[in-house]
Amino acid sequence: MSPELALALELADLADGLALPRFRALDLVVESKPDLTPVSEADRAVEQAIRARLAEVRPDHAVLGEEFGATEDRSGWRWVIDPIDGTANYVRGVPVWATLLALEHDGELVLGVVSAPALGRRWWAERGGGAFADGQPIRVSGVTDLADASLAWAGTATFARQGKGEALLDLVQRAWRARGYGDFWMHLLVAEGAVDAAFEPEVAYYDVAAVQVIVEEAGGRFTDLSGRARADGGSALSSNGHLHGAVLEALGRP
Repeated sequence: MSPELALALELADLADGLALPRFRALDLVVESKPDLTPVSEADRAVEQAIRARLAEVRPDHAVLGEEFGATEDRSGWRWVIDPIDGTANYVRGVPVWATLLALEHDGELVLGVVSAPALGRRWWAERGGGAFADGQPIRVSGVTDLADASLAWAGTATFARQGKGEALLDLVQRAWRARGYGDFWMHLLVAEGAVDAAFEPEVAYYDVAAVQVIVEEAGGRFTDLSGRARADGGSALSSNGHLHGAVLEALGRP
């Protein structure tokens, strides 16, 4: 384990210690952002704490966070933070939420950590080191046929808004099993081999930067819905690799 991965796991511990005690708190303060998505006091507290710790131990590293934006990159190292992915779940008492941490070096994602304390789960990966869940190696599935596949997606309304509602319906009807798990979890189920492909048409970079590293280090493939292997393309598809082309075709890759 590199010093940077050890630090990322330390930051995940810090985040868990702040977010979990406020989960289901009756006095949790929740507001709406300008885009009408929810943000809680815990989102802000977690990101502030992570930024403060990084300022102590990696003062030359830049930070990009969901709640407080970006700092200037002068060193080639940048941390990407989603303090609570699944805030809508968090504020409604659903335990599917997590802190997502990724690290870039010279523009390339080199590690990812996802910590979901209400589920009692944590995933991580470092380039060249494989992917792990709760300390155990994980690997994507070997399913090769859509008829045998378990699929997951997020944002049914967003598919419809982008004119892909019928394509989504057709795709999931061709699969053995399909469920709308949403958010980070469905992609990590792909990394674990529990789900064979997961996709969403609208997503931010900090939502999937850590996920990309974990899925790829588990032997899977991660792209946007145009087939580009990048986390900043505005959409996401993770798969075991075997089903990637079929899902892209079904969802109408240009």
